[in-house]
Amino acid sequence: MDPADFTAVREAVRRLVREDVVPREDEIEETDAIPQDIRRKAVDMGLFGYTLPEEHGGLGADLTEDVQLAFEFGYTTPAFRSMFGTNNGIAGKVLVSAGTREQRDRWLPRLAAGAVASFALTEAEAGSDPSGLTTRAVRDGDDYVISGAKRFITNAPLADLFVVFARTGEESYGTKGISVFLVEADRPGVSVGPKDHKTGQAGAWTAEVFLDGVRVGKDALIGAEEGAGFGEAMKSLVRGRVHIAAMCVGMAERILEESVAYAAAGKQGGRPLGDFQLVQAMLAEIQTGAYTGRAAVLEAARRYDSGEDRRIGPSAVKLYCSEMVSRAADLGVQIHGGMGYMRGTVVERCFRDARLFRIYEGTSEIQKLIIGRALLKGAK
Repeated sequence: MDPADFTAVREAVRRLVREDVVPREDEIEETDAIPQDIRRKAVDMGLFGYTLPEEHGGLGADLTEDVQLAFEFGYTTPAFRSMFGTNNGIAGKVLVSAGTREQRDRWLPRLAAGAVASFALTEAEAGSDPSGLTTRAVRDGDDYVISGAKRFITNAPLADLFVVFARTGEESYGTKGISVFLVEADRPGVSVGPKDHKTGQAGAWTAEVFLDGVRVGKDALIGAEEGAGFGEAMKSLVRGRVHIAAMCVGMAERILEESVAYAAAGKQGGRPLGDFQLVQAMLAEIQTGAYTGRAAVLEAARRYDSGEDRRIGPSAVKLYCSEMVSRAADLGVQIHGGMGYMRGTVVERCFRDARLFRIYEGTSEIQKLIIGRALLKGAK
């Protein structure tokens, strides 16, 4: 993206987040929904396709630009970003990198214009590791018949399109023989369960998705070849880890801002809270984590865009930043004292919202394995 154009986009996003979304965070929390006028503004701004190619109606942001926007998204409730996160990340990028020309021409303009794509990978026994995936797509003439169940699928109740992982090979376990399909939400046999009742991230809907003999044409197979889309889908998760790390940094910076303001204004025993050295130490720890995280994310994004590192860096920043923001939220609650444990306090909401970052896009434990194995492979 042209630097001047990107600067304008980033400033517009910052205004939208701080002037439109932040004042309505309590409403989003209470109603478990993003207001339609905010959704429309996000569509009009191009946020539903900001990383998608310009030729298909997107803004064409690379990862370095993406994370700078994610810093802004992270400042407010994660539900705002969840509206369009999969369009620009794990779902949309599979189409960009592995979809056929016909698939890209059909779906990418629709996603950029506000349609919603959901990434349907996770199952009861297949999460960070897809080896246990049991959903199966059986060839029947020129069609495939897909049967299985997915869980924790972001935006499932709102989805227009599901990017579905299913076994097409003979293997019943492991990652071989897994293909990726484009399945319209209104296809016969597709049903979505009730919204999950989560600890945090209100307004970001997840639900189970059931596929009961769903028939799709062979043109729904991403890459037009069995197994062709799986590797690209896994690569999209790698990219998404840097984005999630940037979200964590944005949230940590919000926690810091709220905590500094409270420490400066609040009093204990007639003295400002900020006068107490242990409070200052907690603020310093949040600041150090956010500062380090921001620098690390920008470097990981730069190295990803250049092709230097698409393995260790994304996992390292996802691991560090997701753990960091949970610690920042805990410290923010501690600084606020009893008020930090009350619903309606920003740091209390962040305390609940932050917990998920250590789980999705690959758990902290998975990131450690990826990093360790990659280092040892390099040594060999």
